Amino acid sequence: MDFAAVLAIEILGSIAILVLISIGLAVVFGMMKVINMAHGEFLMLGGYVAIYGTNHAGLNFWVSALILAPLVVGGVGLLLEWLVIRHLYGRMIDTMLATWGISLALIGGMTMLVGNTTTGISTPLSSLSIGDYSVSGYVIFLIALALAIFAGLFCLFRLTTFGLLARATTQNADMVAALGGNPRRIYALTFGLGAALAGLGGAALAPLTGVIPTIGASYIAKAFITVISGGAAVIAGNLSASVLFGVVGQAFTYVYTPVIGEVALLLTAIVLIRILPQGITGRFFRRSI
Repeated sequence: MDFAAVLAIEILGSIAILVLISIGLAVVFGMMKVINMAHGEFLMLGGYVAIYGTNHAGLNFWVSALILAPLVVGGVGLLLEWLVIRHLYGRMIDTMLATWGISLALIGGMTMLVGNTTTGISTPLSSLSIGDYSVSGYVIFLIALALAIFAGLFCLFRLTTFGLLARATTQNADMVAALGGNPRRIYALTFGLGAALAGLGGAALAPLTGVIPTIGASYIAKAFITVISGGAAVIAGNLSASVLFGVVGQAFTYVYTPVIGEVALLLTAIVLIRILPQGITGRFFRRSI
């Protein structure tokens, strides 16, 4: 029984990590249909803000990771949207190339500033004992954080005026403009929200992975696989794909090795996209957010 509880926590932790990696990209892609190739670098920036805020600015880790990182990276996202992205809406290939250029610029800039070595921070929570086993208390925190993000996004998109306008703009931006709305402002705030969520995810994962300027490359593949497999619905798509891939990846990791777990996750994504080319929510949960 103790082992089953530990295994369940490890699976939930794997799901939570996928959520934190991909939810910012899911917001930007699901709401704006923008393929943000710089998403991994937003995660990287969030990690650096958390680490430097804690190690050099004297801030508490929770303040650095949960408040400062999303604010800073969200601000960077708003700036980049104003300078570059807003001029390319409706031009998917151009947007991909522009965000790829932003990605390379962020990697080069951070490499010049901090060097090309891994920077880390200690895990802020100790392990917990479950019978003869122990689990990371920080993994349990990540699970709670992922749930809080989903709850916050659901309330934002379902219960607020911004959420109503964002969903309406996604469906028909011209109609929103005709009724007095400002689609450009909605797009900017949505992109900033996606960047802030990426910063939060990168900051939350920093104690587990450390941070290096090129770490975004290890995040971006899983993020895109999760978002594309989930489909257009931001919350339902991200949650369903994260659950599927988290369970598959962790199960094969436990039975075999982490490498086999990664391969199994990729093969599952290939089969899923072949069967459901519009993603899980293209076939199921169509009315979900």
